[in-house]
Amino acid sequence: MFVSGRLAVALGLGVIPLVAFTAAGLAVWAVLSGWILLCTVLLVVDVASAASARTVTVTRRVPARARMGEPLDTSFAVHNHGSRTMDALLRDAWQPTAGASQARLRARIPAGERRRIEVPLLPRRRGELVSEFVFIRSRGPLGLGGRQARHEVRGAIRVLPAFASRKHLPSRLARLRELDGNTSIQVRGQGTEFDSLREYVRGDDVRSIDWRATARAGTTMLRTWRPERDRHVVILIDTGRTAAARVGDGTRLDASLEAALLLAALATRAGDHVHMLLYDRVVRARVTGVDGVGLLPAMIDAMAPVHARLVDTDWSGAFAAIRTLTTRPSLIVVLTAQDAAESARGFLGAFPVPSRATTMLVGSVTDDAVEDLARRRGSREEIYLAAAAERTLRDAENVADAIRRAGGEAITADPEALPPRIADRYLELKAAGRL
Repeated sequence: MFVSGRLAVALGLGVIPLVAFTAAGLAVWAVLSGWILLCTVLLVVDVASAASARTVTVTRRVPARARMGEPLDTSFAVHNHGSRTMDALLRDAWQPTAGASQARLRARIPAGERRRIEVPLLPRRRGELVSEFVFIRSRGPLGLGGRQARHEVRGAIRVLPAFASRKHLPSRLARLRELDGNTSIQVRGQGTEFDSLREYVRGDDVRSIDWRATARAGTTMLRTWRPERDRHVVILIDTGRTAAARVGDGTRLDASLEAALLLAALATRAGDHVHMLLYDRVVRARVTGVDGVGLLPAMIDAMAPVHARLVDTDWSGAFAAIRTLTTRPSLIVVLTAQDAAESARGFLGAFPVPSRATTMLVGSVTDDAVEDLARRRGSREEIYLAAAAERTLRDAENVADAIRRAGGEAITADPEALPPRIADRYLELKAAGRL
């Protein structure tokens, strides 16, 4: 059973007659005990009159997956098997990050009937949202108390990354089509492969004429070429302690996931093979051997439950894990936060030796708030903060220079700009024949 606030109000109201009877010379304790006894009897009658909270059946209806930041509808149905109408107060035990609009819901369920209660959610965090039970309180007619019961009905929703960077995809796909060849190119070179034959048109490069095809067709035929496909793109996402830092409305890991999804969507449309690895000291998620339309769902599903761990990343193990994905020439994109020389020593020490066949990109998320602090000079406190911010920016630039000297390319940008910048660099490498 439970008691409500009305019982406390009723007991408080007993003070009024207590004062009146005291003025009339009656015994205070006799009046007080009589009033408490009356409230107790009313409470017992109210609880006994309430419908049982145990003679119900609770069933859920929840989607298996949802996207972070997008509203979704969940519900549960309560079937009253008792003989009394239930005036119920219900609580669905989702965690706060589920974004439930109301913590407690009211419903009136007649005897033998069933009612469905809608629970809209707005997930604010990736991962697994779980509600283990539904708590039901059945109030009595007076509202002084009632019966309560906990019903174990588990509901689980996997919250996927928001993929807000997909808004940049149409423009990059348009550039990819221009590059890939709605109009095929005539000049053969590094990073191109044979596309098709077509008839010679005045002004075409005569060096591209295919004389064997010309002899067979009876007319001059020209070879055309396109950017090479079936290349390999390996995306390594750091899930160590530096990825847990807050940047903007999310973490550095969230920004890395957005960049990985945009690059993967672009690369798979270009006909390349994409491999993804989330790593700190062990492999947290791996996607490999998936191509076509199944790639993005597989990546999103693998990313969803992974969060940053407060450990230093084992970069030797991370780069060794990359070699298990593919041994072919590839583009390796490392998404991490290397902005301090002290924390970057392990990363730079394990940095692989560059080769002509492999291109290394290192993408790092920067915080605009640091740059804003570096520009402020209004007070003594702001000057000290500006000096610290300038030191942070200088350290980040020193690490970026070290990456370039090691043979990689460093790309730094804020969470909004990093995904399109990495996608643009991928298109530049394709156009230059380096991929």
